[in-house]
Amino acid sequence: MSLRPRAVVVHRRSEYDDLVARHGTHGQAEFYLSQRGRDIAEVQQRHAALDEAKATVSAGIPTEWRRAEVERSELDRFVFGPEDVVVAVGQDGLVANVAKYLAGQPVVGVNPEPMWNPGILVPHAPEASGAAMRAYAGGTAALEERTMVEAVTDDGQELRALNELFIGHPTHQSARYVVQTAERQERHSSSGILAGTGTGATGWLRSSWQERQSSLPLPPPTAPELCWFVREAWPSPATGTSFTEGIIGEGQALVVASESDRLVCFGDGIEQDALSLSWGQRLTIRRSAWRLRLVR
Repeated sequence: MSLRPRAVVVHRRSEYDDLVARHGTHGQAEFYLSQRGRDIAEVQQRHAALDEAKATVSAGIPTEWRRAEVERSELDRFVFGPEDVVVAVGQDGLVANVAKYLAGQPVVGVNPEPMWNPGILVPHAPEASGAAMRAYAGGTAALEERTMVEAVTDDGQELRALNELFIGHPTHQSARYVVQTAERQERHSSSGILAGTGTGATGWLRSSWQERQSSLPLPPPTAPELCWFVREAWPSPATGTSFTEGIIGEGQALVVASESDRLVCFGDGIEQDALSLSWGQRLTIRRSAWRLRLVR
């Protein structure tokens, strides 16, 4: 007998939670903010909006479903099941944070603060989340699939991301490596590489693209292609700057061979969950077989 669906509500701690945890009391947190020209009332208002959204989502979970709750910092230790329906309550970045740990489970994105967050990946109001879950279970929900990028080391380590991967030195020193595709290669000394998806091309990748005034066409959000950019490549007798961007299409890959004692690769800004590369190791960056399945 198949398991009943399980709604897994994913959220992150509010700024208010972090402030009180750091300073001990509400009063100390209020004093800290006031010294920096901020009013704690705004922080409390956003905290209350998140709590209200979580309560509304919880009330909308079908009564016959199982349920679980996980905070963003616990995602790398949480085991998702194939029957899970993930309900991400928070900003768009929360969907990126959870996507790397999924294997095709659908995501219902819930926006608790539409006045703060554009809601590209969290399109549902809290009160609409129950209908979205039931529509998915009934097979009537529209699903939008988003390409993901993955990195695989030559010793079998793997990492996925929805937006982008960063490859570079963990202390932000100059990273040394050889970048290679099927057509060409070049040795670099740089502040790292960004490689990602059309979803990520609206964020950090776009910043690199815009800063260098690149003519490379960025992939749109739902496109299957990936793009990559080298950050601040340094010209020297041993290193070049002519091969610093490109598109990774179907069946293609970007290979990075480390020439530093240690490089790291992390996805979507989560530095604590990173792959490590020692001298001579190779990292292959390509389109992942898994995709984010967003319930629209």
